[in-house]
Amino acid sequence: MKVIKILSILALVAAMPVAADNTFEPASATGVGVPPDSLSPVWDGPRAVLYDNGPLVTHPGGGSGGADASALQTALGMGTYGYGNQVSAGNRIADQFTIPVGETWDITSITFFGYQSFAGTTSTITAVNAQITDAMPPGGTVVFGDQSTNIMGSTAWTNTYRVLDTALTGTDRAIMANVTSAVVSLGEGTYWINWATDGSASSGPWAPAVTILGSTTTGDGLQSTDSGATYAPLVDVGGQGFPFIVEGTLQGGGGGGGGGTGGAAEPVPALSKSGIVILVLAFIGIAAVLIRRRM
Repeated sequence: MKVIKILSILALVAAMPVAADNTFEPASATGVGVPPDSLSPVWDGPRAVLYDNGPLVTHPGGGSGGADASALQTALGMGTYGYGNQVSAGNRIADQFTIPVGETWDITSITFFGYQSFAGTTSTITAVNAQITDAMPPGGTVVFGDQSTNIMGSTAWTNTYRVLDTALTGTDRAIMANVTSAVVSLGEGTYWINWATDGSASSGPWAPAVTILGSTTTGDGLQSTDSGATYAPLVDVGGQGFPFIVEGTLQGGGGGGGGGTGGAAEPVPALSKSGIVILVLAFIGIAAVLIRRRM
């Protein structure tokens, strides 16, 4: 009986995901995955984009079953699938965005991206909390949110897998879009947003970095491993940024659609003095013709 128990424990351990720790998931991480589910809800994308911090997809349609692939570029020496931002571990991710001079954004939602390895295409993400500050954390003044309130409104598969560049059709890491309710009005300036994610599966949640083919440097994202007390740059060959999408409207009109400034009224053209003289003479000429015809 003891032998059977030992073998059972070894089998359970072998089936668990293997990673260095909860701060990052290395390219060597392995585990037993849940097969993709064709009935899994798929994110239908943003609608009123004010800001997009960067791409995830490197191979559109190049993943398993025609899904998109977000490839970790091991050929460039990169070695991290994703970075820990687990609520339970006190890990947080931070990145920045800038509102242009003269603009005010009425933000209604922010979408974050994350995954739990080997969990399948039906989202296991259960919570997201987020905080916006007007300076790099842990400094600055909090202008929105906190580090405890769950503001996630929906979560669904992005139709994208996080994979190795040597195995584009892998299905172990289905990336989810986690849409939060973030209602705040912000004026011009640079802001930092930090967030943490919770999930029901055993691996992660992990935050994939902005991924651009041929580039090892995609931003200046930060990670905290002590519940936001301190932050450090995240580097995988080069500095890593993190994808997120800010949605809402520009105050006073416009709104969404990639940060457009909205439809301004066309100005009425002004006439010069010579133009006015010509216009008067033209009217006089027309009047003279009409009078002659009546005589």
